Amino acid sequence: MPHSAFTRTSRERARLLVILALLLGVGFAATSLISYWVSRDSIRDSIVATELPLTSDNVYSEIQKDLVRPILISSMMARDTFVRDWVLKGERDVEAMTRYLKEIMSHYGAFTSFFVSDASRTYYHADGVLKRVEPNEARDAWYFRVRGMQELHEINVDPDLANRDKLTIFINYRVLDYQGRFIGATGVGLTVDAVLNLINTYQQRYERSIFFADHAGRIVLAGQGNDVLASARTLAEIDGLAGQAEAILKAGKGSFSYDAGGQRHYVNVRYIPELKWYLFVAKTDDKALSEVRRTLYLNLALCAAVTLLVLGIVYLAIRRYQRRLEEMATTDHLTGLANRHALQLLLRQSIRDAERNRTPLAVLMIDIDHFKEANDTHGHLVGDQILVTLAQRLRAHRRASDIVCRWGGEEFLIVLNRTDEDAAERIADEIRLSVADEEIATEQGALRLTISAGVASFCAGDNDTGLIRRADAALFEAKKGGRNRICVAAPASGVARIDAHAD
Repeated sequence: MPHSAFTRTSRERARLLVILALLLGVGFAATSLISYWVSRDSIRDSIVATELPLTSDNVYSEIQKDLVRPILISSMMARDTFVRDWVLKGERDVEAMTRYLKEIMSHYGAFTSFFVSDASRTYYHADGVLKRVEPNEARDAWYFRVRGMQELHEINVDPDLANRDKLTIFINYRVLDYQGRFIGATGVGLTVDAVLNLINTYQQRYERSIFFADHAGRIVLAGQGNDVLASARTLAEIDGLAGQAEAILKAGKGSFSYDAGGQRHYVNVRYIPELKWYLFVAKTDDKALSEVRRTLYLNLALCAAVTLLVLGIVYLAIRRYQRRLEEMATTDHLTGLANRHALQLLLRQSIRDAERNRTPLAVLMIDIDHFKEANDTHGHLVGDQILVTLAQRLRAHRRASDIVCRWGGEEFLIVLNRTDEDAAERIADEIRLSVADEEIATEQGALRLTISAGVASFCAGDNDTGLIRRADAALFEAKKGGRNRICVAAPASGVARIDAHAD
């Protein structure tokens, strides 16, 4: 095959493989990505519609048990007739109030319990009288705030004087007499550490970030390792959430999402009236989508592997099929020799090499004598056997550099590279004598073959057509001269001479 044709075929094959690779790659990638997007959207919808609201409900239930319960205890204390009667009777038995507060702590498991009388400004504790509250004492500001507020209770975080100033969450409840007049404040307290431990337990149990904010958007409590808050102290300081902080507080509940740190964050918010805080349950989709991403990467890897496998199979199939087509296009199916089309291409290449390297070149045009009569007498099968037998003889005398082809019908042509006229004539005669010794068995008996041949040597200015024409003319002279002989074409005038070794 010529270099240009080979290059064109290779280019077309490469183009086909590229197109097939693009089709397979785009198809597989599109399928994998669509599957990933659908799974991602489904997971995100599940987080917003199911996971976070359910977690928020569960956390709220836990809060009801762990945090709201102290509020109920404080409410019960504020309405307890013992407390009100004891105050109205002049606070005569301090030990009775002490036993009462101690019983509250023991029975309900509170960290601390207290009562402050408005009449005497005495701060009663489970261990006895703690102090007197004063308006100008900063540590007593909470009491005067409670004294003047309209709500029945508040939650605040202060150091607990009775417990070495340990930071404590106090539920301060207003105590009213039977006519609704303020007579003091009572309640219980939980340590901040205890509450934080509860929140950390929630976070670990539900694998969510949990924190609380008040009406002003200040972060009141948050669990450890909260990747949503980082160092933020207010909702407005949370990266990505600042623009929605006001709307979240105004809505008071619902699900919200925002982007920060290259991740999508989801937040479910609900207001807890008992605490007067907002509960925030947050989650990122990164962990939820990690398995889906791994599946996507695995699918893409498998798709790439399948694409490469398919391309490899297609490449081998095309290459094999192309070789078969090339073989069919350049090979004579009966004899297995190169056909006329292949010979013309190869001869042109040999002529170019001879011109470039200044080396001799000769061609032999060979014809089977009386082939038509043998074919008509013995049949086409015998005729085919004669052609195959001659092809075998030509192969036996072919050198590695020679090109042998079936030119057409009973004619064969041999290209002898790097061979001058004398050597070509000698080779032709060796072939003639070898064929003359061959016998082919037929129903009518053994059949002997003879051949005639024309030899032409390449001369400067020759082309493939001229060279073959001169070899064919020499063959014609050999046939005309009685067959079973070799004739050499004259290089210039085309006049042939009869070989001296003719029978």
